[in-house]
This record gives sequence, C-alpha cells and structure tokens, in this order.
Amino acid sequence: MDEVHEKMKNFLINSDTSGIELGEFLVNRYPTPVAPYLALLPPGSGHWVRQRLANRWKTVPLLVLLVLLIGTTLLTGGTNHTPMGVRRWPLLATLFANEDCILTMPAQLQKAFRPPESCGFCRAVHGTVPRLSNVSPADFARDYAYRGGPVIVTDATTNWTAMERFDYWFFKRVYETHGNGPKAERCQFFPYQTGFRDIREALSLPESRVRYDPGTEPWYFGWSNCDPAIVRVLREHYQRPYFLPTDSENSAIDWVFMGGPGLGAHMHVDNVRLPSWQSQLKGAKEWILAPPPECFYQCEFLSVVVQTGETIVLDTNKWYHKTNVLPGPISITVGAEYD
Repeated sequence: MDEVHEKMKNFLINSDTSGIELGEFLVNRYPTPVAPYLALLPPGSGHWVRQRLANRWKTVPLLVLLVLLIGTTLLTGGTNHTPMGVRRWPLLATLFANEDCILTMPAQLQKAFRPPESCGFCRAVHGTVPRLSNVSPADFARDYAYRGGPVIVTDATTNWTAMERFDYWFFKRVYETHGNGPKAERCQFFPYQTGFRDIREALSLPESRVRYDPGTEPWYFGWSNCDPAIVRVLREHYQRPYFLPTDSENSAIDWVFMGGPGLGAHMHVDNVRLPSWQSQLKGAKEWILAPPPECFYQCEFLSVVVQTGETIVLDTNKWYHKTNVLPGPISITVGAEYD
C-alpha cells in the first residue's frame, strides 16, 4: 500500500493541469488513499470538478438537459421556416454557421465521465516494456496488437528515408509549397506551452530559435496531417510499419510531434478510436505511462525511453501518458492509429 501511495504522490506532484484533473477525479473513486494528496495541489484547484463529481451521476442528466434546452432555445422554435435563434440572434447564427458544434463539453468533464476500463490491458505489464525486432505481423497480431501495449519495435524504420530527410526546415518547405489549402488550416494543432496559434506560426521561427541558440525560448508542438497533398509528400519517406497485422488499416491521418529537450506533452489520455504507433525519427523521448484511476491498485506506473529508430505501440485511449524529450537532437516522431 505504501508503494502505491508513493507512486500516486509522485504522479500528482510531477503532473501539470491534466494530472491535477486526474487527482481530483481519484478522490471520488478512492477517497481514503487519495485525499491526503490533495494538499499537494494548488489551493482551490479543481474544487468545482470535485464537488460535481461527488454527484456525477446526478450531474450528467442535468448537463444533457441543459445543453438540449439551450440548443433548442437558440436554434429552434418560432415558425417552421426560420429558427428562433436565427431570427433573434443573427450575429450568433453567422458566427457558428460553419461549426460542427456550438457547445463543446469541457475537457475536464470528458475525462470525468469516461467509462471505467477493464484493467486486463495493464495488469500483466511489469517493470520493463518488451522490445521486439523482426517480428511477423501474425505474431504481433496474436501477442501485442490489440492488448493495449505498450511494446517497442526496434527495427521498423530501417528503410525509411524520413530518418535522414525530416527536420524542421523540411516541414517548413513542405507547408510553404503544399499547405495553402483549406484542409491544412483545419488540421488539429497542439501548441502545448509555446503559445503558437497554428502550424504556420510554428514553422515560421527564426533560425536562432530553431537551433536552440542560448537565450532563445524552447519549443515543442504537434499536429495532425489531414491534408491529402501533404500526406502524399510525407508518406514518400515512411511507410506503414511492417509488423502491423496484415488485415489492419492505417488511419488516413498521421500525427507529427517535434521539439527540443526538456519539453513534451503533459499527462493526458487520448480521445481517439484505436490503438496507435509512434516512430522516433530523430532524438529520444521518455514516455511516462500511468494506468487509469480504476486500475491504480492493479497496474504499475511505467517509464520507458524510445530511442532513434524505435517505434512504440500502445493504446493511448487507456494509458494516461506524458512525454519528455531527452537531451540531444531535436525530437521528431510520426505516428498513426491502426484498426
């Protein structure tokens, strides 16, 4: 029990906002062992979430009802021809005309109301993450592909020209040449703590900052590559990893993450549909993996370093994870989901 307490303590101390959200959520699942660690969090952090989560099953129907009432009031009613929202608030209708959703559930609530996971995916993982090479698609499918991971394949990038070609300036040239269409603007972008607004701003840094000259600000960002024209260019330099099951398909959207030492992604859990792979093309990156709250007493916290040329495979919908670029070259990774 003491070991579990220590792991939870370290997890909460070393996590940022997402870790705090997770800590608040734990109080409602495990009030006795977790409550003492709330003293480690910033004063008042997550108080609203904690109070609501205490009655979360009462809160969900109320939230749904509230959203439906607001949406109905804004966008329906009146005559059969003109929604009331359009007649009463034409500016509002104009602003949101091209949006898929007017109201989006806050990230804190999305995490809080995730269904509980079965802990089988992490219960058997002890100590070190398996490292494989020359593994057949059949063996990988049987033993690793759909068990949640993590696992590292060391030889998937052997013949990829991306290992040599990809760098900051390569991506800058590609987006200057092919990234002017509307698709590129709608691709998801993760600025992390840089303050960048989009991929174009992130790829417009002065040379001194790209080189990490003394006195310049560090940077790390990621983005989804959803523009078909850019996908075609990038995929000339890497392929679908050889070890994936032969009957699986890669996602049409790839992800790229790039940045310097000491930075990385905060502790979080993804909201995607499928397991994924991520290949380390340049540099090295540490992954810190935490089981979901309901599995804290059954599963271990893990730390693994993915070296240049290695590929990590895991289900990031189940594992909470954060990354840290290690000292050395700029880290560049590319990855995708698979079914």
